Amino acid sequence: MPHAVFDDVIHEPHRLQICAYLVPAGREFAVVRDEVGLSDSALSKHLKVLTARGYTRLDRAPRDGHQVTTVVLTAAGREALCGHVAELQRMARIVGPDRRSTTARSR
Repeated sequence: MPHAVFDDVIHEPHRLQICAYLVPAGREFAVVRDEVGLSDSALSKHLKVLTARGYTRLDRAPRDGHQVTTVVLTAAGREALCGHVAELQRMARIVGPDRRSTTARSR
């Protein structure tokens, strides 16, 4: 089980989506862009942050006369994502349905 730790870098909603989308396999930049619903420049900015932290890497390879960029979640990125999700799950258990009901009734 991953060490539960809140990660400010991954927690940003688009970066969380990007990391989760990359878990099964690396994806082409354009596919990630379309899946997450960002412009090229916005996705590039998020990937710059994730790559600087060592969570993603960009692999470039020629295809049909042009460069194709594949975005890959690194082992460190996978570990950080799993730890972040574990922390969110831990937090959700603290405020689970029983506690929400109690709070709502006390108002």
